[in-house]
Amino acid sequence: MSRRAIFKFRLYVAADTLNSREATVNLNALCRFYLAGRHEIEVVDVFREPQRALSDGIRMTPTLLKLSPPPVRRIVGTLAQTQRVLDTLGLEAGAA
Repeated sequence: MSRRAIFKFRLYVAADTLNSREATVNLNALCRFYLAGRHEIEVVDVFREPQRALSDGIRMTPTLLKLSPPPVRRIVGTLAQTQRVLDTLGLEAGAA
């Protein structure tokens, strides 16, 4: 994978709940460490944009979608298990 690829994420949250805050903090930390300067994060509150969540098939929060580079990947939860998140997103732990 190109070192210059931009990773685009969409994180669906439920307002300011504890799990949503934790997922946001974890995703930001992961991106700063592993994808510095190569990521974009969009946060969508399902209470403010319920139709958007439904159109993306979001049934629980927090849910992270990796939109690019392909393939699209989905993770549900607080993103606290860094190695599992990296594996699911197709990233290598050494690729800082």
